Amino acid sequence: MRFLFIVQGEERGHLVEAVTLEEMLIRRGHEVVEILVGGSSARTLPGYFNRNVHAPVKRFVAPKLLTAETGGHIHLGKNMLHNLLHLPEYVRSMCYINARIRKTQADVVVNFHEQLTGFTYLLFRPSVPYVAVGREYMYLHNGFEFPGSRPFRSLLMRLFIRLMSLQARKRLAFSFRPLPADPVNNVVVVPPLLRREVTALSAEPGDYLHGFVAKPSFADQVMEYHEAHPEVSMRFFWDHPDADEVMRMDKTLSFYQPDDAAFLNALAGCHAYAGASGFESICEAMFLGKPVLMIPLHLRQECDAYDALKSRAGIVRRSFALRPLLKFAENYTPDREFMYWARSCERRLINELENLAERQPVPEMVLGV
Repeated sequence: MRFLFIVQGEERGHLVEAVTLEEMLIRRGHEVVEILVGGSSARTLPGYFNRNVHAPVKRFVAPKLLTAETGGHIHLGKNMLHNLLHLPEYVRSMCYINARIRKTQADVVVNFHEQLTGFTYLLFRPSVPYVAVGREYMYLHNGFEFPGSRPFRSLLMRLFIRLMSLQARKRLAFSFRPLPADPVNNVVVVPPLLRREVTALSAEPGDYLHGFVAKPSFADQVMEYHEAHPEVSMRFFWDHPDADEVMRMDKTLSFYQPDDAAFLNALAGCHAYAGASGFESICEAMFLGKPVLMIPLHLRQECDAYDALKSRAGIVRRSFALRPLLKFAENYTPDREFMYWARSCERRLINELENLAERQPVPEMVLGV
């Protein structure tokens, strides 16, 4: 079968998922004929994506989601105004997407949370079926439980996710654990899509804390803990433009600039992991049997951290609370069921995509939440 990918290019996670799924499809004898990446034309695609992708990559202009500088919640007013001002560009992009769907003669379109795909199908009605793939669609499942503190924002987020997947033949939602399909919301639950570099690692029990410092204030908290507990070995990664590649503060504390391979190797050999509660990071730590300190930076991460608690992945805090993490790690038991679930991803996900070849009728648009 011939697949066309359409990827939201503003977030690295979706690009990594596209690379991983392409590798799986190739192993199963399929072909990804082209990858369309939406986003700002000025944005450079990450090196991991450029080095590992096989299909030709084409870019198009797509809406950029504007969020608050603190809290990461969506600015509806700013987004609506911004998108209205750029509407002619987006219409041209939808015409381009429709033309590429026809030109490539793909059998199935796979959409990685790019919002113009649904509107393209709504306006032009391509005959090629498309499936929406991503963690975000788990929030539409009738069995998903939201944190109780922000019901209105949760409602808006669900509405937005529905708009992002208009006309999808199926929504494939990544989950920490198996759940029955939700036909009312057109959601099928699948295992997380872990990259090959993670599944090939051999985890070892380590004696150091590992993590990613997403904000300067977190680095300050790490330093404060280190001053009080210099005996605890810590190796943290950060994106600090003025820092050296490796900054060794002393024998037990080091900071490193981002590097995919080094980061994953450090994760495989650590005692516990601390960082923002992104779904991919939590899954990678769980797969390697490492307890996690989850620090949500916005609503989606709050949802994922709250959901991960049900699988005893770790603890949730608002700061780098390393002492509670070490306490939790004392009695932590790796989740073997999650490891088996994650390893079944290729079989389950590819089977769902292959079933789309039956060309079932496109469901009517539903916007209820």
